[in-house]
Amino acid sequence: MVSAPQFGQPEAGRAYPDRPAAFAIVERDGKVATVRVDYPGGCRVDLPGGGIDPGEDAARAATRECGEEAGLKVAIEGEVTRADHYFVNEDGHSVNTRGVFFAAKLVTEAPELKIEDDHTLVWMTPHEALVRLDRDSHVWALAAWLRRR
Repeated sequence: MVSAPQFGQPEAGRAYPDRPAAFAIVERDGKVATVRVDYPGGCRVDLPGGGIDPGEDAARAATRECGEEAGLKVAIEGEVTRADHYFVNEDGHSVNTRGVFFAAKLVTEAPELKIEDDHTLVWMTPHEALVRLDRDSHVWALAAWLRRR
């Protein structure tokens, strides 16, 4: 098995426990779904996705997260790539996300699934997303997806 590339720079003295995570690249009309995550003092742009819950597989986690963060019902089409990323969130919690990135088909918009008020769905062209995504691992995954198309 080929190891996933590692992104981000760990801060000295900070622990980064592994956190399995799953993300989705969802396309509609030539644009991809991203989520703007607002927090006090700023925001970041991510692909929809997040941590894999106990007993959940990566595809199910990506599907669930698309609903919770973006109000999208999706069908997973296949794995695109994997990438790891040292990450510190707004609360100072640090992890090494062990990300699986999937291509997903939009089934429908389902605003009733959205439960994360600090996340806002933003459709972007792939080029705009490559420039605006905050995490290099997400940029890597989107570039891998673009190369497969």
